[in-house]
Amino acid sequence: MKHIIFALCVVAGVAFGTPIRAQEEPIRAVISAQIEAFEADDLDAAFTYASPTIQRMFGTAQNFETMVKNGYPMVWRPGDLKFLALEERGGLLWQDVLVRDLQGALHILEYQMQQDDAGWKINGVTIRRATAGTA
Repeated sequence: MKHIIFALCVVAGVAFGTPIRAQEEPIRAVISAQIEAFEADDLDAAFTYASPTIQRMFGTAQNFETMVKNGYPMVWRPGDLKFLALEERGGLLWQDVLVRDLQGALHILEYQMQQDDAGWKINGVTIRRATAGTA
């Protein structure tokens, strides 16, 4: 009986885990591309990776730039970054990214992702300071 339950759990894990895992690469590519655009000071390109909701909220790439520079300086000019888990939380996909800022402090950025006809977009980012042992 234990073997049957274990087998069912493995099958369920594979069946439900695969769709999320299949999204890791495209989601990570979007986040990486936006960060590369920030580093290149290509504000228009960076703004295209934001969801329509975020684009409406800020209106222009210049307003978006101001928000990112003031609220997310570790993304504007990251020292280093590492992708962590992609998880479903509350019916939404969240990509966690460990970022070391230029001063050496570690932060975990939780990217809320949204998919539309054009692909994946960033629909918000929550910052939390990384704890010791995270890296």
